[in-house]
Amino acid sequence: MPEPIQSPASAVAPGFADVERAAQRIAPHAARTPVLRSRSIDALAGTTLAFKCENFQRVGAFKFRGACNAVWSLSDDVAARGVVTHSSGNHGAALALAARTRGIPAHVVVPESAVKSKLAAIEAYGATLHFCAATIAAREAGAAQVQAETGAELVHPYTDARVIAGQGTAALELLHEVGDLDVLVAPVGGGGLIGGSAIAARALNPDIEIWGAEPAGADDAYQSLRRGARVTDIVPNTVCDGLRGLLGEINLALLRRYEVRVLPVEDAQTIAAMRLVFERMKIVIEPSSAIALAAVLGHPGIFRGRRVGVIFSGGNVDLDRLPWQ
Repeated sequence: MPEPIQSPASAVAPGFADVERAAQRIAPHAARTPVLRSRSIDALAGTTLAFKCENFQRVGAFKFRGACNAVWSLSDDVAARGVVTHSSGNHGAALALAARTRGIPAHVVVPESAVKSKLAAIEAYGATLHFCAATIAAREAGAAQVQAETGAELVHPYTDARVIAGQGTAALELLHEVGDLDVLVAPVGGGGLIGGSAIAARALNPDIEIWGAEPAGADDAYQSLRRGARVTDIVPNTVCDGLRGLLGEINLALLRRYEVRVLPVEDAQTIAAMRLVFERMKIVIEPSSAIALAAVLGHPGIFRGRRVGVIFSGGNVDLDRLPWQ
């Protein structure tokens, strides 16, 4: 198998200017998602909460922001060869749709065990599916093979600087809309969203606290920050299927640079927070979103009495298999 080919965009971390350019670039294509509030959840948490609702984003998740920025960053000659990634969920669908907005080919390497509904969504947006074994190594090798055969540009789900900058536009919009916040909380998986959010938030408000919410059963970011080195031997075990990816090297560097702290959250707390949002706010979010609110509710000593921004990362759930059923 060929070695995975790294995109040049993975080599250098983005800065605030990159996030601002991303916001301009994706504006014709991405939704400006609403910021919602809930007085009853404020009362429970003892905080003033502002929820940035990326569950209303195209493809139902923040992932479209980064994928769209990456696709529209490409020169015409590179774009004509198409894009490739490996994903079994939101990023694959996001890249497929972003490629469709530019009229270029998209290839998504997917594990054979992937959920059929997710595969159908990726394919419905126009991507070509390439199947592989259900391991990260197999996904990377599969993406490298497609690159070698097609010349397509690799757009990694979370280590690509263009993707990270695009994800940061959600926090940019939130802070521009609500003004000063004391704290920003976002989920942590591979680290694209929290990394981009930290870049934007720290530039607009140097004094803001930034917290990542991470599943206790997949706490490689928390462990990496504690140990001072990237932890890669954790086998994820969590209901938050969007947060099972290992934190990237570039993403860990961003967490350190912007002094992001991470709170591990038990799945039971996440499920309770998800149900609370369904009941009180009447919106659909997935566990990988609810974890951010769960972190706030579970740590009143940190958040009580403060103005807190929470990023709901997406709302793609199987309504026939909700986690509390």
